[in-house]
Amino acid sequence: MSFSTQIAHPWHGVPIGENAPEVVTAFIEIVPTDTVKYEIDKETGFLKIDRPQLFSNYMPCLYGFLPQTYCGDAIAQYATEQSGRDIPEGDGDPLDICVWAEKTIPHGNIILQAIPIGGIRLIDKGEADDKIIAVLKNDAVYGSWTDLNDCPKSVLNRLVHYFLTYKNIPGEAKAIIEIDSVYGRDVAHEVIRKSRQDYQTLTSKIPVI
Repeated sequence: MSFSTQIAHPWHGVPIGENAPEVVTAFIEIVPTDTVKYEIDKETGFLKIDRPQLFSNYMPCLYGFLPQTYCGDAIAQYATEQSGRDIPEGDGDPLDICVWAEKTIPHGNIILQAIPIGGIRLIDKGEADDKIIAVLKNDAVYGSWTDLNDCPKSVLNRLVHYFLTYKNIPGEAKAIIEIDSVYGRDVAHEVIRKSRQDYQTLTSKIPVI
């Protein structure tokens, strides 16, 4: 066994997992109790404060991204094919993931194993910004879910409502966010594959140190 004295960059240095897309490694940035929205700093790999959660909406489950993924041209093309709309580009970030878990996990900045069961095709200002929906592997309550059909509509509606409202600020124009569709496991797997393709394209142009 060997040990590294360096911490791996959560985006580039953590493998997504040999069994992806069926089982994936997720890096968690936000948990439901957070009153501040954290996100990864792409340059350093540290979590940074994006903004305080100023209003009543909050992320209802664990939220983060899939390492070694990217939402670029392949994601945009797949979203265009699936939606029948012209979606010119991805949002330029790693692929987001929402993970349902029974146990209270008190903080982010952790990795876990998750099983994708579906996703939300979100369009943010014209960009493809998919949200994979997953369950924590071996979770006592949610671990039996294998496809989005297993997820109660009331649970799914909480996620949909969050993403439709989380950028809205009272007194200002509503953010241009649309949900094109909610999809099941097979499409989620393909979205993950496309994001892996985009990551490989990105890193072939800009090598990761």
